[in-house]
Amino acid sequence: MGGRYVLAIDQGTTSTRAVVVDHAGRVVSVGQKEHEQIFPRPGWVEHDPHEIWAAVREVVGLALRRAGLTHDDLAAVGVANQRETTVVWDRATGEPVCRAIVWQDVRTQAITERLGALGGGADRYRSRVGLPLATYFSGPKIAWVLENVPGARERAEAGRLAFGTVDTWVLWNMTGGVDGGAHVTDVTNASRTMLMDLRTLAWDEQIAEEMGVPLSMLPRICSSSQVYGHGHPDGPLPGVALAGVLGDQQAATFGQACFEVGEAKSTYGTGSFMLLNTGVRPVMSSHGLLTTLCYQIGDAAPVYALEGSVAVTGSLVRWLRDNLGIISSTAEVERLAAAVPDSGGAYFVPAFSGLFAPYWRADARGVLVGLTGFVTKEHIARAALEATAFQTREVYEAMSADAGVELSALKVDGGMVVDETLMQIQADVLGVPVIRPEVTETTALGAAYAAGIAVGFWEGTADVVDRWAQGARWEPRMAEDERARRYRLWKKAVTRSFDWVDDDVR
Repeated sequence: MGGRYVLAIDQGTTSTRAVVVDHAGRVVSVGQKEHEQIFPRPGWVEHDPHEIWAAVREVVGLALRRAGLTHDDLAAVGVANQRETTVVWDRATGEPVCRAIVWQDVRTQAITERLGALGGGADRYRSRVGLPLATYFSGPKIAWVLENVPGARERAEAGRLAFGTVDTWVLWNMTGGVDGGAHVTDVTNASRTMLMDLRTLAWDEQIAEEMGVPLSMLPRICSSSQVYGHGHPDGPLPGVALAGVLGDQQAATFGQACFEVGEAKSTYGTGSFMLLNTGVRPVMSSHGLLTTLCYQIGDAAPVYALEGSVAVTGSLVRWLRDNLGIISSTAEVERLAAAVPDSGGAYFVPAFSGLFAPYWRADARGVLVGLTGFVTKEHIARAALEATAFQTREVYEAMSADAGVELSALKVDGGMVVDETLMQIQADVLGVPVIRPEVTETTALGAAYAAGIAVGFWEGTADVVDRWAQGARWEPRMAEDERARRYRLWKKAVTRSFDWVDDDVR
């Protein structure tokens, strides 16, 4: 091991970041670049894989230059990524057969319904993969590509096509691409495809066959912390060990040092995601949550989690900015929301792509209810923030019911946690303290720690715990009866979003 730093690549839904971390767990420099969000039809969301790879190269160089470093100063590189987003490409040319289908995309609804009709409905595969049949996951997205892109089926069956979530696409290109690139993923990302058996950590041949996905397309499943390969001589990080991969939410859980059973974190980004560490056994949910891999270090036993996924939180703020023009910047939403004591009776249910946990209602669509002549843009801004807090409470209650865990506090991270008004609303809605860490780059930190542990830069998870420090803390201030009243009205608003999509409304 050489180098005094670890670099993390955090490839997210709206942007790509490269973060240089030193041995003390401090962020030394950051490079960031947004990429285009493509909406070709209602409910469809796509990214350009070439644009993502170009952004990775650019931000890596930017982060190193800002720190005054080169690749020779790096001990390892870790990758955290938007999960479920599906890339299918030609092994020989490196060309994607179509744009990446993003996790938010709902075009696979008919495929999930068709699979459910084989028996078992939405729970057909849950006992093996921990997931309901839903548009969220990668397996049905691969099936859609093979069924709808001309020639894709034939090329896949001939062994010419490769599938990967974004971590796989980045690693393949980083390690050489068509010139011997490593076609790998880790257990956390594999667990989001609906194709990996949770207990064996192997691809399930029967499920793949039912979805029409050739096993030859799928990457090799590895742990979250091991050396997968080294940077190609012609790439941005020649010779550097690629040694850590975690899906972004699992990376944040790792970076938040949630290594004990019962510890949980909530990340607030494009969507919001709460993960609860359940230890070395998978806990199947009966309350609308996902059973997923939390992490695996080398050959150690895998650690599992319960997850509640909320599709629209930070993207709702961007929608207020880009679609309605209520705000001119995302930071402005806090100023507007803080100008009023409540939402004026308005409730915003942002079911733009249906509802994820705990409902899993693909037929839902967004609603803004409770409007009167009194409601202003300030109230709508506050209702948008409250929607994030209420959805998080719904996930927390499902976790408590499944795992019998009552949180004494909630660790938070992600881009939205700089909004102190939102954090106070979250504490009030939950009725427990909300804690923001001193270093909020927890997703990048998690990927960096996983990579550093693999090469001996850090000794293990105890080093991660030692480097975690509390930053800000918000205590609940709302009276219990008012908390209950507002939550009751939120639940009522959610029911108004149901049953909107039918045969002639998509």
